[in-house]
Amino acid sequence: MRYNFRLFWRTFYRSFFDNKNTTARLTRKRLFFLILFYTVWPLGMIMHWFFFWLDDILFPAYKNYVIEKPLFILGNLRSGSTFLHRLLSRDSETFTSLTTWDIYLTPSVTQKKITQLISRLDKKFLNNTLHTWLYAFDKATLGKIKIHPISFFQPEEDENIHLHIWDGYFVMFLFPFMDEFPNYQHFDEALSPAHKKRIMTFYKSMLQRHLYANGGKKYFVAKNPAFSAKIETLSEFFPDARIIYLARNPLDMLPSTISWINYARRQFTDPGDGYFYIDEIVDMTQHWYRHPLKFLDTHPSPRHLVMKYDDLIQRPEMVIRNFYEQFGYPDKPGLPIIIDQAVKETLAFKSDHNYSLEEMGFTREQIIETYADIFERFEFETREDLVPVKQIELDM
Repeated sequence: MRYNFRLFWRTFYRSFFDNKNTTARLTRKRLFFLILFYTVWPLGMIMHWFFFWLDDILFPAYKNYVIEKPLFILGNLRSGSTFLHRLLSRDSETFTSLTTWDIYLTPSVTQKKITQLISRLDKKFLNNTLHTWLYAFDKATLGKIKIHPISFFQPEEDENIHLHIWDGYFVMFLFPFMDEFPNYQHFDEALSPAHKKRIMTFYKSMLQRHLYANGGKKYFVAKNPAFSAKIETLSEFFPDARIIYLARNPLDMLPSTISWINYARRQFTDPGDGYFYIDEIVDMTQHWYRHPLKFLDTHPSPRHLVMKYDDLIQRPEMVIRNFYEQFGYPDKPGLPIIIDQAVKETLAFKSDHNYSLEEMGFTREQIIETYADIFERFEFETREDLVPVKQIELDM
């Protein structure tokens, strides 16, 4: 495993000494974040890498763990992957995922084993007092975020795990200096073979650690829109993988993605009013449609499935039962209850995610022209009578 120290240094330098005319200008809000980040993050990294080293000494068998039938949910951002991911994670007898806790606090086997021991002691001697306090803290902090439901104990997008080597797409949410980064948005085509191998070797080792530490024979499920750009490399490293590609109407996906990325980056920056990153997002979303679909078209397999967002939302039980059977996962008798719980949770979450095409400088016609092949392939509605209105949507 290698840490990308050069990129870490460059993002540090740009943050303090070369941030003018960028969306990461050094305002009071940005300065507060940077001081907090550089006080906490380096110490955390030293700790995590110490435990990674301990894993190789105490639990070297994790390296031999065979990852069977992992399921990867791809597609553009805001295309239903969160809904499907969390729905499947409720089938805890079949699937397991990395949670926010796993990604940021206990990525190593040793850390997971320590927290498992503390949890058992808490249950046996303290009547789950620590557990209760932790859940209350989770609700009072992460539970206040309103664009996307986040919790220490909920499955999360594990592309975030690459923050531990400072070499992945989500680093750009903290430090949006686009000219400093490798072109992660075009991963398969833009990165060198050695660089791709370095990143994916680390990712695979994180999955092996998780599965080994938690024991039992479960199937790993992950939702990573950013993996749409690395579908070729993903298939090389996980030849037994099952892949679901979710496609959503660009008229919904594009403005929602622009809104989400701007919201997410504003948590760490203070760029000013308006929407930013438009050209980057349009290029990225086009590639995240066309590149994975081209790969799936040229590599037909019963382990692959292309699915429309509308089919998932309107007929979730039928869709899920079909791919359980197609992918060789065991039948789940209680699936209707799981689906009902997931739908109720989604409906109950009140997102502050709202937007309009007009405010972003788009027209319906421009989007239809830009993604003409996608509209044709999936027969998406072009909504010719659509009146520009502000939209509010569920988290997906």
